[in-house]
Amino acid sequence: MLNSMTGYGTADGLLDGICYAVEIKAVNNRYLKTIIKLPETVAFLEDDIDKCLRRNLSRGTINYVLRLKGASANALFEIDEAALRFIVEKLSTVGTSVGVAGTIDMASLLELPGVVQPIMPDEEESRKVKELVLKITQEALDRLRQMRQAEGKFLQADLKGNCDAIAQELAVVKQRSDGVVNEYAKRLRKRVDELLAEGKLKLDEETLAREVAILADRSDISEEIARLDAHLQQFQQICETEGQAGRRLDFLSQEMLREANTTASKAADAEIVRRVVDIKCLIERLKEQIQNVE
Repeated sequence: MLNSMTGYGTADGLLDGICYAVEIKAVNNRYLKTIIKLPETVAFLEDDIDKCLRRNLSRGTINYVLRLKGASANALFEIDEAALRFIVEKLSTVGTSVGVAGTIDMASLLELPGVVQPIMPDEEESRKVKELVLKITQEALDRLRQMRQAEGKFLQADLKGNCDAIAQELAVVKQRSDGVVNEYAKRLRKRVDELLAEGKLKLDEETLAREVAILADRSDISEEIARLDAHLQQFQQICETEGQAGRRLDFLSQEMLREANTTASKAADAEIVRRVVDIKCLIERLKEQIQNVE
């Protein structure tokens, strides 16, 4: 069963009066890219969270956000009073020495580096926070995967419909290709007979056979049809059996398009070319949808 690359999942948990809320969003990407945003007090968990995301997901851009709710300011940050006092004294001294009077804006001082610092949890608290955050992260990932699977069903149904349409067109092309050479031989014989009728000349059967053989060799698309059919069957099999198949399906669709292009260039029949053009359009639809498959 296929999975979509887009999804959304949330989860939260309570620890020591603080609510930890996780939000995960996934969008399309050819590779796996993680973007993790954490409060400073739990920044030490970034590596563990990244490993958890990579164990569960294989493709897509993953936006991970952890928010703390209900936490008091004194539980998250502290002010370095010694550093703040030193800065105020220095500013007062400088102001007096240069003869400049003014007021000191406390809000501006708090924005200076090192004045306001996050309170880092001790070893025991860090262990509890890590266990909780990884637990709710896994819960959010499970919900994200459920959403991916639900959307993947619709993607699979659409891919199957396009594959069935390609198979129908390919069957017509195969059937018609078997009689193209014979039709060409009849048309060639008729045309030559008309040109030579007035001169009462006899058609050289050996020359006719040679011309027909040349066309048959140049316009033989049996190998291309066989390869395209094999790629199509493999494509459908992967859709039914593999969950993380986006890259393989992308490669197969490129191979299918290459075979279709070769078939169109070699075919010596307008109806076959028209059918192959329809096949190419259907393959392009496959390629577009595959960009959404994990």
